Amino acid sequence: MTQIIEARKGNITAEMEAVARAEGVSVEHVRDGVAEGIIVITRNNAHKNITPLGIGKGLRTKINANIGTSKDQMSIADEIEKLKVAVAAGADAVMDLSTGGPIIEIRREIMRQSTVAIGTVPIYQAAVETVEQGKSIVQMDPELLFRVIEQQAEEGVDFVTVHCGVTIDSVERLRRQGRIMDVVSRGGAFHLEWIIQNEQENPLYAHYDRLIDIAKKYDLTLSLGDGMRPGCLADATDRAQIEELIILGELRDAAHEAGVQVMIEGPGHVPLHQVETNMKIQKALCKGAPFYVLGPLVTDVAPGYDHITSAIGGAIAGAAGADFLCYVTPSEHLRLPDLEDVREGVIASRIAAHAADIAKGVKGAMDWDREMAKRRKALDWKGQIELSINPERARKLRESRMPKDTDVCTMCGEFCSMKGVSAYLKKDSGVGAGQVAKGRTSSS
Repeated sequence: MTQIIEARKGNITAEMEAVARAEGVSVEHVRDGVAEGIIVITRNNAHKNITPLGIGKGLRTKINANIGTSKDQMSIADEIEKLKVAVAAGADAVMDLSTGGPIIEIRREIMRQSTVAIGTVPIYQAAVETVEQGKSIVQMDPELLFRVIEQQAEEGVDFVTVHCGVTIDSVERLRRQGRIMDVVSRGGAFHLEWIIQNEQENPLYAHYDRLIDIAKKYDLTLSLGDGMRPGCLADATDRAQIEELIILGELRDAAHEAGVQVMIEGPGHVPLHQVETNMKIQKALCKGAPFYVLGPLVTDVAPGYDHITSAIGGAIAGAAGADFLCYVTPSEHLRLPDLEDVREGVIASRIAAHAADIAKGVKGAMDWDREMAKRRKALDWKGQIELSINPERARKLRESRMPKDTDVCTMCGEFCSMKGVSAYLKKDSGVGAGQVAKGRTSSS
């Protein structure tokens, strides 16, 4: 049984109870959201060593961190360290995007050591195995792709990105539309090339019922990938992107009807003034399905700082309804991320998600900030550091320029507004509120 099928029966599962406790909401809210398809619980039936993760309406905005090898960097140890850093920094889920080295072994080790939900992009393994057979990617056997999806589901992968919306029709619309950067999604590009070379429909679209059957067997969440996502601002919100989104909305309906959980993936590079519009379009076309966005990045000109450009877009996207933010690291567009890139990417995305949760009125979100304000007012530096989103960094900055026994910082020193104003407001000066008001009246 899947979470959706149980929810439709009115049943409350252990996974629903776990999500409700973690989010501070009623279990009925979770159950009803799952039944409606506006909440997913990403936990494969075969993945027992993680806490179920709830994503969707009324829940905290979640963060995903991408890790994984490339042909140039293939260390299992490095990826396990990235996993640990990502989780320690607060990532709610991790995706293994490995394309180099023993990728099956890497994924299994990540699965073994992870305490959070794990996602993958199965087309990557299918592409690697095709190349290892001495073929080009466009010669990939569709049977291989479905075998890989089944294998990963059986291993316990919690959600998979599948680019079902890259179809003959969407590719043709891309041709007619014209773009500066065409297709930047690796998975989307693999499918586009395969479609053009073989003059056949995308197997994941043509045989979507087969994909649904696999997902239903394991309660594997389908993350319907945005293969046509814009790779630059100039390509954002164009016909190819929206064509794919319309298709994904229809596929969402088919999966949900069958009892399979679905998320929808979204852009990408989007100008600031189009971010909210993109969120509203997705929610309308996909009937409120959880939206999983990459960034969005709101400018193309900041390589080395794209964790910042994506955090800006992510905060706006989250406030407008996005449910799941995929982090972007400082090394995006430049190289495979290292440990510090992973940490910085997660923290930047968490800041965006928390800002969005305050705007959305997520339960408890504002309490964190209110408590921080109280500790600042009290000049409680230890408390401020403990409440920080990255206590280690806050502590290091505080201690780098200030003796431990002082109650101010080097920004204001003796002119600290908190210290001075608090002292005078507490001072019994003999001037009451009525006298102040009277003085103002007489001088007016």
